[in-house]
Amino acid sequence: MVRYVVAEQLIGKDVITNDGFYLGKFIDADFNEVTGKLVSLLVDPNMDSSFVQRLDMKEGKLRLPYEAVIAVNDFIVLDKKQILGKLN
Repeated sequence: MVRYVVAEQLIGKDVITNDGFYLGKFIDADFNEVTGKLVSLLVDPNMDSSFVQRLDMKEGKLRLPYEAVIAVNDFIVLDKKQILGKLN
């Protein structure tokens, strides 16, 4: 059974990688205006992390690909390899 989550419920959730790196807190999402599909997550970044500083920023916010999302529960978990793959 598919479980739907209202985006408002995600605001403020911690975003981490599958190997435990804390990326920051979820604040918003980017959608494709034509298709309506979710493209990326916008995260208030953890600037104490050198890993986070290497990632794509937009107006001081971290942009992470939606394809990297593995799970959403107490945390939003992303696949680190997918995030790094978008850097290349």
